Amino acid sequence: MAAVAAGAGVGLQLIGAAAATLLAAVLVAAVLGRRRRPVARVPLVEGKPAPEDGCAVGDGAGAAGDGGTDVIIVGAGVAGSALAYTLGKDGRRVHVIERDLTEPDRIVGELLQPGGYLKLIELGLEDCVEEIDAQRVLGYALFKDGRNTKLAYPLEKFHSDVAGRSFHNGRFIQRMRQKAASLPNVQLEQGTVTSLLEENGIVKGVQYKTKSGEELKAFAPLTIVCDGCFSNLRRALCSPKVDVPSCFVGLVLENCQLPHPNHGHVILANPSPILFYPISGTEVRCLVDVPGQKVPSIASGEMANYLKTVVAPQIPPEIYDSFIAAIDKGSIRTMPNRSMPAAPHPTPGALLMGDAFNMRHPLTGGGMTVALSDIVVLRNLLKPLRNLHDASSLCKYLESFYTLRKPVASTINTLAGALYKVFSASPDQARNEMRQACFDYLSLGGVFSNGPIALLSGLNPRPLSLVAHFFAVAIYGVGRLMLPLPSPKRMWIGARLISGACGIILPIIKAEGVRQMFFPATVPAYYRAAPAAE
Repeated sequence: MAAVAAGAGVGLQLIGAAAATLLAAVLVAAVLGRRRRPVARVPLVEGKPAPEDGCAVGDGAGAAGDGGTDVIIVGAGVAGSALAYTLGKDGRRVHVIERDLTEPDRIVGELLQPGGYLKLIELGLEDCVEEIDAQRVLGYALFKDGRNTKLAYPLEKFHSDVAGRSFHNGRFIQRMRQKAASLPNVQLEQGTVTSLLEENGIVKGVQYKTKSGEELKAFAPLTIVCDGCFSNLRRALCSPKVDVPSCFVGLVLENCQLPHPNHGHVILANPSPILFYPISGTEVRCLVDVPGQKVPSIASGEMANYLKTVVAPQIPPEIYDSFIAAIDKGSIRTMPNRSMPAAPHPTPGALLMGDAFNMRHPLTGGGMTVALSDIVVLRNLLKPLRNLHDASSLCKYLESFYTLRKPVASTINTLAGALYKVFSASPDQARNEMRQACFDYLSLGGVFSNGPIALLSGLNPRPLSLVAHFFAVAIYGVGRLMLPLPSPKRMWIGARLISGACGIILPIIKAEGVRQMFFPATVPAYYRAAPAAE
Protein backbone atom coordinates (compact mmCIF):
# COMPACT_ATOMS: atom_id res chain seq x y z
CA MET A 1 0.00 0.00 0.00
CA ALA A 2 2.84 2.38 0.86
CA ALA A 3 4.36 1.81 -2.56
CA VAL A 4 1.01 2.48 -4.22
CA ALA A 5 0.53 5.67 -2.21
CA ALA A 6 4.05 6.80 -3.07
CA GLY A 7 3.40 6.08 -6.71
CA ALA A 8 0.16 8.03 -6.56
CA GLY A 9 1.96 10.97 -4.92
CA VAL A 10 4.57 11.02 -7.66
CA GLY A 11 1.83 10.82 -10.25
CA LEU A 12 0.03 13.77 -8.74
CA GLN A 13 3.27 15.77 -8.64
CA LEU A 14 3.81 15.03 -12.32
CA ILE A 15 0.24 16.14 -13.06
CA GLY A 16 0.83 19.35 -11.09
CA ALA A 17 4.07 20.02 -12.93
CA ALA A 18 2.38 19.29 -16.26
CA ALA A 19 -0.44 21.70 -15.44
CA ALA A 20 2.03 24.41 -14.51
CA THR A 21 3.98 23.67 -17.69
CA LEU A 22 0.86 24.10 -19.82
CA LEU A 23 -0.13 27.33 -18.08
CA ALA A 24 3.33 28.83 -18.34
CA ALA A 25 3.68 27.75 -21.96
CA VAL A 26 0.36 29.39 -22.92
CA LEU A 27 1.11 32.59 -21.05
CA VAL A 28 4.70 32.92 -22.15
CA ALA A 29 4.10 31.90 -25.78
CA ALA A 30 1.62 34.74 -26.10
CA VAL A 31 4.30 37.31 -25.37
CA LEU A 32 7.47 35.75 -26.71
CA GLY A 33 6.38 35.37 -30.32
CA ARG A 34 8.34 38.22 -31.83
CA ARG A 35 11.96 37.62 -32.74
CA ARG A 36 14.70 39.95 -31.53
CA ARG A 37 16.33 42.17 -34.10
CA PRO A 38 20.10 41.68 -34.31
CA VAL A 39 22.11 44.50 -32.76
CA ALA A 40 24.52 46.15 -35.14
CA ARG A 41 28.03 46.73 -33.90
CA VAL A 42 29.12 50.35 -33.99
CA PRO A 43 32.76 50.91 -34.99
CA LEU A 44 34.88 52.32 -32.20
CA VAL A 45 36.39 55.75 -32.37
CA GLU A 46 40.14 55.69 -32.00
CA GLY A 47 40.92 57.38 -28.71
CA LYS A 48 43.83 59.33 -27.29
CA PRO A 49 45.95 57.71 -24.59
CA ALA A 50 45.02 58.60 -21.02
CA PRO A 51 47.41 59.20 -18.15
CA GLU A 52 47.82 56.24 -15.84
CA ASP A 53 46.64 58.09 -12.74
CA GLY A 54 43.33 59.35 -14.05
CA CYS A 55 41.24 60.30 -17.07
CA ALA A 56 42.27 62.05 -20.21
CA VAL A 57 40.57 65.41 -20.73
CA GLY A 58 39.35 66.35 -24.20
CA ASP A 59 40.23 69.59 -25.93
CA GLY A 60 36.88 70.99 -24.81
CA ALA A 61 35.14 72.86 -27.60
CA GLY A 62 32.50 73.93 -25.08
CA ALA A 63 34.25 75.57 -22.14
CA ALA A 64 32.18 77.00 -19.29
CA GLY A 65 30.33 80.15 -20.19
CA ASP A 66 31.53 80.52 -23.82
CA GLY A 67 28.15 79.62 -25.32
CA GLY A 68 29.69 76.82 -27.35
CA THR A 69 28.30 73.86 -25.42
CA ASP A 70 25.32 71.85 -26.63
CA VAL A 71 24.86 69.62 -23.57
CA ILE A 72 26.03 69.82 -19.96
CA ILE A 73 26.18 66.46 -18.19
CA VAL A 74 26.32 66.49 -14.40
CA GLY A 75 28.15 63.36 -13.24
CA ALA A 76 30.56 60.98 -14.96
CA GLY A 77 29.58 57.62 -13.56
CA VAL A 78 28.31 54.80 -15.75
CA ALA A 79 25.36 56.81 -17.12
CA GLY A 80 27.14 60.15 -17.46
CA SER A 81 30.29 58.77 -19.11
CA ALA A 82 28.38 56.56 -21.56
CA LEU A 83 26.04 59.43 -22.42
CA ALA A 84 28.93 61.86 -22.95
CA TYR A 85 30.61 59.49 -25.39
CA THR A 86 27.34 58.75 -27.20
CA LEU A 87 26.36 62.39 -27.68
CA GLY A 88 29.94 63.42 -28.45
CA LYS A 89 30.17 60.76 -31.14
CA ASP A 90 27.00 62.24 -32.69
CA GLY A 91 28.77 65.59 -32.98
CA ARG A 92 27.38 67.35 -29.90
CA ARG A 93 29.68 69.61 -27.89
CA VAL A 94 29.51 68.13 -24.41
CA HIS A 95 30.72 69.53 -21.09
CA VAL A 96 30.83 66.93 -18.30
CA ILE A 97 31.22 68.09 -14.70
CA GLU A 98 32.11 65.36 -12.21
CA ARG A 99 32.69 65.79 -8.49
CA ASP A 100 35.68 63.41 -8.39
CA LEU A 101 37.53 62.11 -11.44
CA THR A 102 39.70 59.68 -9.50
CA GLU A 103 38.80 55.98 -9.76
CA PRO A 104 35.63 55.22 -7.77
CA ASP A 105 35.63 52.40 -5.22
CA ARG A 106 32.12 50.96 -4.81
CA ILE A 107 30.68 47.61 -3.78
CA VAL A 108 27.81 47.67 -6.31
CA GLY A 109 27.63 48.29 -10.05
CA GLU A 110 30.01 45.39 -10.63
CA LEU A 111 27.79 43.06 -12.68
CA LEU A 112 26.65 43.96 -16.19
CA GLN A 113 23.93 41.65 -17.47
CA PRO A 114 24.06 40.33 -21.06
CA GLY A 115 21.25 42.70 -22.05
CA GLY A 116 23.36 45.59 -20.79
CA TYR A 117 26.38 44.29 -22.71
CA LEU A 118 24.29 44.31 -25.90
CA LYS A 119 23.49 47.99 -25.24
CA LEU A 120 27.20 48.62 -24.66
CA ILE A 121 27.86 47.16 -28.12
CA GLU A 122 25.09 49.30 -29.61
CA LEU A 123 26.75 52.41 -28.15
CA GLY A 124 30.23 51.39 -29.33
CA LEU A 125 31.55 51.01 -25.77
CA GLU A 126 32.13 47.25 -25.59
CA ASP A 127 35.92 47.68 -25.39
CA CYS A 128 35.44 49.33 -21.99
CA VAL A 129 35.18 45.86 -20.40
CA GLU A 130 38.56 44.94 -21.87
CA GLU A 131 41.89 45.28 -20.05
CA ILE A 132 40.19 45.55 -16.63
CA ASP A 133 40.31 41.81 -15.79
CA ALA A 134 36.54 41.57 -16.32
CA GLN A 135 35.07 38.09 -15.97
CA ARG A 136 32.52 36.48 -18.28
CA VAL A 137 29.28 35.57 -16.49
CA LEU A 138 27.19 32.82 -18.09
CA GLY A 139 24.30 32.55 -15.63
CA TYR A 140 23.40 32.00 -12.00
CA ALA A 141 23.58 29.24 -9.42
CA LEU A 142 20.75 29.25 -6.89
CA PHE A 143 21.23 27.67 -3.43
CA LYS A 144 18.58 26.79 -0.84
CA ASP A 145 18.64 24.39 2.14
CA GLY A 146 21.56 22.33 0.85
CA ARG A 147 20.21 22.08 -2.72
CA ASN A 148 21.39 24.07 -5.71
CA THR A 149 20.43 24.53 -9.34
CA LYS A 150 22.35 26.14 -12.20
CA LEU A 151 20.51 28.62 -14.43
CA ALA A 152 22.23 29.51 -17.70
CA TYR A 153 21.59 32.68 -19.67
CA PRO A 154 19.72 31.84 -22.92
CA LEU A 155 22.55 32.99 -25.21
CA GLU A 156 22.18 30.45 -28.02
CA LYS A 157 20.91 33.02 -30.58
CA PHE A 158 23.65 35.56 -29.87
CA HIS A 159 27.27 36.01 -30.89
CA SER A 160 29.72 34.03 -28.76
CA ASP A 161 31.08 37.26 -27.25
CA VAL A 162 27.69 38.10 -25.71
CA ALA A 163 27.55 37.22 -22.00
CA GLY A 164 27.41 39.02 -18.68
CA ARG A 165 30.52 40.81 -17.41
CA SER A 166 31.63 41.33 -13.81
CA PHE A 167 34.45 43.66 -12.83
CA HIS A 168 35.68 46.34 -10.46
CA ASN A 169 33.19 49.17 -10.89
CA GLY A 170 35.86 51.86 -10.74
CA ARG A 171 37.96 50.31 -13.49
CA PHE A 172 34.93 50.15 -15.79
CA ILE A 173 34.00 53.77 -15.13
CA GLN A 174 37.57 54.99 -15.74
CA ARG A 175 37.64 53.19 -19.10
CA MET A 176 34.38 54.90 -20.10
CA ARG A 177 35.63 58.29 -18.94
CA GLN A 178 38.78 57.84 -21.01
CA LYS A 179 36.67 56.82 -24.00
CA ALA A 180 34.47 59.91 -23.67
CA ALA A 181 37.44 62.25 -23.15
CA SER A 182 39.12 60.86 -26.28
CA LEU A 183 36.61 62.85 -28.36
CA PRO A 184 37.75 66.43 -29.11
CA ASN A 185 34.26 67.84 -28.58
CA VAL A 186 33.88 66.35 -25.07
CA GLN A 187 35.30 68.18 -22.06
CA LEU A 188 35.59 66.43 -18.69
CA GLU A 189 36.03 68.76 -15.75
CA GLN A 190 36.29 68.05 -12.04
CA GLY A 191 33.89 70.18 -10.07
CA THR A 192 30.87 70.07 -7.77
CA VAL A 193 27.59 71.30 -9.23
CA THR A 194 25.75 73.22 -6.53
CA SER A 195 22.60 74.29 -8.38
CA LEU A 196 20.75 74.52 -11.66
CA LEU A 197 20.52 77.97 -13.26
CA GLU A 198 16.93 78.82 -14.16
CA GLU A 199 15.38 81.74 -16.00
CA ASN A 200 11.60 81.98 -16.44
CA GLY A 201 11.21 78.31 -15.60
CA ILE A 202 13.84 77.20 -18.14
CA VAL A 203 17.09 75.57 -17.02
CA LYS A 204 19.94 77.45 -18.71
CA GLY A 205 22.89 75.63 -17.16
CA VAL A 206 24.56 74.99 -13.82
CA GLN A 207 26.56 76.70 -11.13
CA TYR A 208 29.53 74.71 -9.87
CA LYS A 209 32.66 74.90 -7.77
CA THR A 210 35.93 73.84 -9.38
CA LYS A 211 38.56 71.64 -7.77
CA SER A 212 40.43 74.80 -6.74
CA GLY A 213 37.31 76.25 -5.09
CA GLU A 214 36.44 78.79 -7.80
CA GLU A 215 32.70 79.39 -8.37
CA LEU A 216 31.76 79.20 -12.06
CA LYS A 217 28.68 79.01 -14.25
CA ALA A 218 28.25 76.86 -17.33
CA PHE A 219 25.50 77.34 -19.92
CA ALA A 220 23.96 75.01 -22.51
CA PRO A 221 20.52 74.54 -24.09
CA LEU A 222 20.23 71.09 -22.46
CA THR A 223 21.46 70.01 -19.02
CA ILE A 224 21.31 66.29 -18.20
CA VAL A 225 21.62 65.37 -14.52
CA CYS A 226 23.32 62.00 -13.91
CA ASP A 227 24.77 62.60 -10.45
CA GLY A 228 23.88 59.20 -8.98
CA CYS A 229 21.85 57.77 -6.13
CA PHE A 230 22.83 60.58 -3.74
CA SER A 231 21.78 63.30 -6.21
CA ASN A 232 21.29 66.75 -4.70
CA LEU A 233 19.63 68.06 -7.87
CA ARG A 234 16.84 65.52 -8.43
CA ARG A 235 14.27 67.33 -6.26
CA ALA A 236 14.16 70.16 -8.80
CA LEU A 237 13.34 67.73 -11.62
CA CYS A 238 11.22 64.93 -10.12
CA SER A 239 9.15 63.82 -7.13
CA PRO A 240 11.53 61.38 -5.43
CA LYS A 241 10.02 58.63 -3.31
CA VAL A 242 13.13 56.78 -2.14
CA ASP A 243 12.69 53.49 -0.29
CA VAL A 244 15.55 51.78 1.55
CA PRO A 245 14.44 48.16 2.08
CA SER A 246 17.85 46.85 3.09
CA CYS A 247 21.61 47.36 3.13
CA PHE A 248 24.41 45.42 1.46
CA VAL A 249 27.43 44.36 3.49
CA GLY A 250 30.34 43.92 1.08
CA LEU A 251 33.41 41.69 1.31
CA VAL A 252 36.06 40.58 -1.18
CA LEU A 253 37.09 36.92 -1.06
CA GLU A 254 40.61 36.32 -2.41
CA ASN A 255 41.81 33.26 -4.33
CA CYS A 256 38.41 31.66 -3.88
CA GLN A 257 37.00 29.06 -6.27
CA LEU A 258 33.22 29.33 -6.59
CA PRO A 259 31.24 26.05 -6.87
CA HIS A 260 30.11 27.06 -10.39
CA PRO A 261 32.78 29.09 -12.25
CA ASN A 262 31.63 32.04 -14.37
CA HIS A 263 28.28 32.15 -12.58
CA GLY A 264 26.74 34.49 -10.07
CA HIS A 265 25.74 32.66 -6.89
CA VAL A 266 22.54 33.52 -5.00
CA ILE A 267 21.99 31.89 -1.60
CA LEU A 268 18.39 32.05 -0.37
CA ALA A 269 19.48 32.56 3.21
CA ASN A 270 17.70 33.67 6.34
CA PRO A 271 16.77 36.51 6.66
CA SER A 272 17.59 37.57 3.06
CA PRO A 273 19.76 36.68 0.05
CA ILE A 274 23.56 36.48 -0.13
CA LEU A 275 25.37 37.09 -3.44
CA PHE A 276 28.75 35.90 -4.72
CA TYR A 277 30.26 36.67 -8.13
CA PRO A 278 33.81 37.11 -9.50
CA ILE A 279 35.10 40.66 -10.05
CA SER A 280 38.61 39.70 -11.24
CA GLY A 281 40.66 36.61 -11.90
CA THR A 282 41.53 36.31 -8.19
CA GLU A 283 38.68 38.09 -6.37
CA VAL A 284 35.06 37.25 -5.59
CA ARG A 285 32.60 39.86 -4.41
CA CYS A 286 30.29 38.87 -1.57
CA LEU A 287 27.22 40.96 -0.81
CA VAL A 288 25.21 40.07 2.28
CA ASP A 289 21.76 41.62 2.33
CA VAL A 290 20.66 42.90 5.75
CA PRO A 291 16.98 43.96 5.89
CA GLY A 292 16.18 47.42 7.20
CA GLN A 293 18.22 50.58 7.31
CA LYS A 294 20.38 49.72 10.31
CA VAL A 295 23.24 47.22 10.20
CA PRO A 296 25.40 45.80 13.02
CA SER A 297 28.33 48.03 13.99
CA ILE A 298 31.59 47.30 12.20
CA ALA A 299 33.75 49.21 14.69
CA SER A 300 32.51 47.30 17.74
CA GLY A 301 32.96 43.88 16.11
CA GLU A 302 29.21 43.27 16.10
CA MET A 303 29.22 42.98 12.29
CA ALA A 304 32.02 40.40 12.22
CA ASN A 305 30.19 38.35 14.83
CA TYR A 306 26.94 38.56 12.82
CA LEU A 307 28.68 37.41 9.65
CA LYS A 308 30.37 34.49 11.40
CA THR A 309 27.42 33.26 13.45
CA VAL A 310 24.38 34.04 11.25
CA VAL A 311 25.68 34.22 7.69
CA ALA A 312 28.66 31.82 7.50
CA PRO A 313 26.70 28.64 8.40
CA GLN A 314 24.41 29.27 5.41
CA ILE A 315 27.00 29.60 2.64
CA PRO A 316 28.35 26.72 0.51
CA PRO A 317 31.14 24.77 2.30
CA GLU A 318 33.50 25.26 -0.68
CA ILE A 319 33.84 28.98 0.07
CA TYR A 320 33.42 28.93 3.86
CA ASP A 321 37.13 29.30 4.69
CA SER A 322 37.59 32.18 2.22
CA PHE A 323 34.53 33.91 3.67
CA ILE A 324 35.89 33.68 7.22
CA ALA A 325 39.31 34.90 6.04
CA ALA A 326 37.69 37.94 4.39
CA ILE A 327 35.90 38.78 7.66
CA ASP A 328 39.12 38.45 9.64
CA LYS A 329 40.92 40.71 7.16
CA GLY A 330 38.50 43.44 8.23
CA SER A 331 37.71 45.13 4.91
CA ILE A 332 33.95 45.18 5.52
CA ARG A 333 31.89 47.88 3.83
CA THR A 334 28.20 48.72 3.78
CA MET A 335 25.83 50.52 1.43
CA PRO A 336 22.08 51.19 1.64
CA ASN A 337 19.99 49.63 -1.13
CA ARG A 338 17.65 52.19 -2.62
CA SER A 339 14.66 51.91 -4.90
CA MET A 340 12.88 54.87 -6.49
CA PRO A 341 10.30 54.80 -9.30
CA ALA A 342 10.78 57.36 -12.05
CA ALA A 343 8.49 60.32 -11.34
CA PRO A 344 9.82 63.17 -13.53
CA HIS A 345 8.69 66.78 -13.77
CA PRO A 346 9.20 67.62 -17.46
CA THR A 347 11.39 70.73 -17.21
CA PRO A 348 12.46 72.86 -20.18
CA GLY A 349 16.22 72.71 -20.60
CA ALA A 350 16.85 69.74 -18.29
CA LEU A 351 16.57 65.97 -18.09
CA LEU A 352 17.27 63.34 -15.40
CA MET A 353 19.01 60.02 -16.05
CA GLY A 354 20.68 57.13 -14.24
CA ASP A 355 20.33 56.52 -10.50
CA ALA A 356 19.47 60.19 -9.97
CA PHE A 357 16.25 59.44 -11.87
CA ASN A 358 15.32 55.82 -11.24
CA MET A 359 16.61 53.10 -8.88
CA ARG A 360 15.74 49.50 -8.10
CA HIS A 361 17.01 46.93 -5.59
CA PRO A 362 20.48 45.85 -6.80
CA LEU A 363 19.80 42.14 -6.18
CA THR A 364 19.35 41.45 -9.91
CA GLY A 365 22.16 43.69 -11.16
CA GLY A 366 19.86 45.53 -13.56
CA GLY A 367 20.85 49.14 -12.90
CA MET A 368 23.49 49.51 -15.62
CA THR A 369 21.26 47.75 -18.15
CA VAL A 370 18.48 50.28 -17.49
CA ALA A 371 20.90 53.22 -17.73
CA LEU A 372 22.44 52.05 -21.02
CA SER A 373 19.02 51.25 -22.47
CA ASP A 374 17.84 54.76 -21.54
CA ILE A 375 20.88 56.25 -23.31
CA VAL A 376 20.02 54.36 -26.50
CA VAL A 377 16.45 55.72 -26.34
CA LEU A 378 17.64 59.30 -25.74
CA ARG A 379 20.30 59.09 -28.46
CA ASN A 380 17.71 58.01 -31.01
CA LEU A 381 15.40 60.85 -29.99
CA LEU A 382 18.09 63.52 -30.19
CA LYS A 383 19.71 62.34 -33.45
CA PRO A 384 17.33 64.12 -35.85
CA LEU A 385 17.59 67.46 -34.01
CA ARG A 386 19.89 70.03 -35.60
CA ASN A 387 19.89 72.27 -32.53
CA LEU A 388 18.52 72.16 -29.00
CA HIS A 389 17.77 75.81 -28.36
CA ASP A 390 13.95 75.77 -28.46
CA ALA A 391 13.58 74.69 -24.81
CA SER A 392 9.78 74.46 -24.74
CA SER A 393 9.49 72.42 -27.95
CA LEU A 394 12.41 70.20 -26.91
CA CYS A 395 10.86 69.58 -23.48
CA LYS A 396 7.53 68.59 -25.03
CA TYR A 397 9.29 66.31 -27.51
CA LEU A 398 11.45 64.65 -24.84
CA GLU A 399 8.38 63.69 -22.83
CA SER A 400 8.31 60.74 -25.20
CA PHE A 401 11.59 59.56 -23.60
CA TYR A 402 9.77 58.85 -20.34
CA THR A 403 7.23 56.68 -22.19
CA LEU A 404 9.58 54.92 -24.63
CA ARG A 405 11.89 53.78 -21.83
CA LYS A 406 9.12 52.32 -19.70
CA PRO A 407 8.62 48.75 -20.99
CA VAL A 408 12.31 47.83 -20.56
CA ALA A 409 13.06 49.88 -17.44
CA SER A 410 9.83 49.01 -15.62
CA THR A 411 10.21 45.29 -16.32
CA ILE A 412 13.72 45.25 -14.82
CA ASN A 413 12.63 47.45 -11.91
CA THR A 414 9.58 45.33 -11.12
CA LEU A 415 11.52 42.08 -11.33
CA ALA A 416 14.17 43.40 -8.93
CA GLY A 417 11.64 44.51 -6.33
CA ALA A 418 9.47 41.40 -6.60
CA LEU A 419 12.37 38.94 -6.60
CA TYR A 420 13.90 40.53 -3.51
CA LYS A 421 10.66 40.06 -1.60
CA VAL A 422 10.19 36.49 -2.85
CA PHE A 423 13.80 35.51 -2.07
CA SER A 424 13.69 36.90 1.49
CA ALA A 425 12.63 34.67 4.37
CA SER A 426 9.40 35.52 6.19
CA PRO A 427 7.49 34.39 9.30
CA ASP A 428 4.46 34.11 6.98
CA GLN A 429 4.09 30.49 5.87
CA ALA A 430 2.45 31.51 2.60
CA ARG A 431 5.43 33.74 1.71
CA ASN A 432 7.83 30.92 2.49
CA GLU A 433 5.80 28.59 0.27
CA MET A 434 6.15 31.15 -2.53
CA ARG A 435 9.90 31.23 -1.94
CA GLN A 436 10.16 27.45 -2.13
CA ALA A 437 7.90 27.37 -5.20
CA CYS A 438 10.16 29.88 -6.96
CA PHE A 439 13.26 27.74 -6.29
CA ASP A 440 11.51 24.56 -7.44
CA TYR A 441 9.99 26.27 -10.50
CA LEU A 442 13.38 27.51 -11.67
CA SER A 443 14.90 24.08 -10.96
CA LEU A 444 12.50 22.51 -13.51
CA GLY A 445 14.64 23.95 -16.33
CA GLY A 446 13.44 24.52 -19.88
CA VAL A 447 10.86 27.27 -20.29
CA PHE A 448 10.59 27.57 -16.49
CA SER A 449 14.17 28.79 -16.12
CA ASN A 450 14.82 30.26 -19.58
CA GLY A 451 11.94 32.72 -19.39
CA PRO A 452 12.77 34.20 -15.97
CA ILE A 453 16.52 34.26 -16.69
CA ALA A 454 15.87 36.02 -20.02
CA LEU A 455 14.03 38.68 -17.99
CA LEU A 456 16.74 38.87 -15.33
CA SER A 457 19.51 39.16 -17.92
CA GLY A 458 17.79 41.96 -19.82
CA LEU A 459 17.70 39.81 -22.98
CA ASN A 460 13.89 39.78 -23.03
CA PRO A 461 12.63 42.56 -20.75
CA ARG A 462 8.93 42.35 -21.60
CA PRO A 463 6.30 43.23 -18.99
CA LEU A 464 3.79 40.54 -19.99
CA SER A 465 6.44 37.85 -19.82
CA LEU A 466 7.31 38.99 -16.30
CA VAL A 467 3.69 38.85 -15.13
CA ALA A 468 3.16 35.47 -16.81
CA HIS A 469 6.11 33.84 -15.08
CA PHE A 470 5.46 35.49 -11.72
CA PHE A 471 1.92 34.17 -11.49
CA ALA A 472 2.94 30.83 -12.98
CA VAL A 473 5.25 30.47 -9.96
CA ALA A 474 2.37 31.33 -7.63
CA ILE A 475 0.04 28.80 -9.29
CA TYR A 476 2.79 26.20 -9.23
CA GLY A 477 3.14 26.85 -5.49
CA VAL A 478 -0.60 26.35 -4.98
CA GLY A 479 -0.42 23.12 -6.98
CA ARG A 480 2.33 21.84 -4.69
CA LEU A 481 0.17 22.57 -1.66
CA MET A 482 -2.71 20.56 -3.06
CA LEU A 483 -0.55 17.40 -3.32
CA PRO A 484 -0.91 14.61 -2.42
CA LEU A 485 -4.38 15.57 -1.06
CA PRO A 486 -5.78 19.06 -0.38
CA SER A 487 -6.76 19.97 3.15
CA PRO A 488 -8.56 23.07 4.50
CA LYS A 489 -5.27 24.35 5.97
CA ARG A 490 -3.37 23.87 2.71
CA MET A 491 -6.17 25.47 0.71
CA TRP A 492 -6.10 28.46 3.07
CA ILE A 493 -2.32 28.79 2.68
CA GLY A 494 -2.71 28.53 -1.11
CA ALA A 495 -5.27 31.33 -1.13
CA ARG A 496 -2.95 33.50 0.96
CA LEU A 497 -0.07 32.63 -1.38
CA ILE A 498 -1.98 34.01 -4.39
CA SER A 499 -3.05 37.04 -2.37
CA GLY A 500 0.54 37.57 -1.23
CA ALA A 501 1.83 37.31 -4.80
CA CYS A 502 -0.61 40.05 -5.84
CA GLY A 503 0.48 42.09 -2.82
CA ILE A 504 4.11 41.83 -3.92
CA ILE A 505 3.95 42.66 -7.61
CA LEU A 506 0.88 44.86 -8.09
CA PRO A 507 2.06 47.83 -5.94
CA ILE A 508 5.38 47.85 -7.81
CA ILE A 509 3.61 47.85 -11.17
CA LYS A 510 1.28 50.62 -9.98
CA ALA A 511 4.26 52.75 -8.94
CA GLU A 512 5.92 52.16 -12.32
CA GLY A 513 2.73 53.08 -14.20
CA VAL A 514 0.41 50.42 -15.61
CA ARG A 515 -0.42 52.29 -18.81
CA GLN A 516 3.15 53.32 -19.60
CA MET A 517 4.50 49.85 -18.79
CA PHE A 518 1.98 47.67 -20.63
CA PHE A 519 0.29 50.00 -23.13
CA PRO A 520 2.84 52.73 -23.98
CA ALA A 521 1.31 53.21 -27.44
CA THR A 522 -1.84 54.61 -25.77
CA VAL A 523 0.15 57.48 -24.21
CA PRO A 524 0.04 60.61 -26.41
CA ALA A 525 3.73 61.41 -25.73
CA TYR A 526 4.65 58.11 -27.43
CA TYR A 527 3.98 59.77 -30.80
CA ARG A 528 5.71 63.12 -30.22
CA ALA A 529 7.44 64.27 -33.40
CA ALA A 530 10.78 66.06 -33.39
CA PRO A 531 10.58 69.87 -33.46
CA ALA A 532 10.78 71.30 -36.96
CA ALA A 533 14.35 72.21 -37.97
CA GLU A 534 15.06 75.92 -38.12
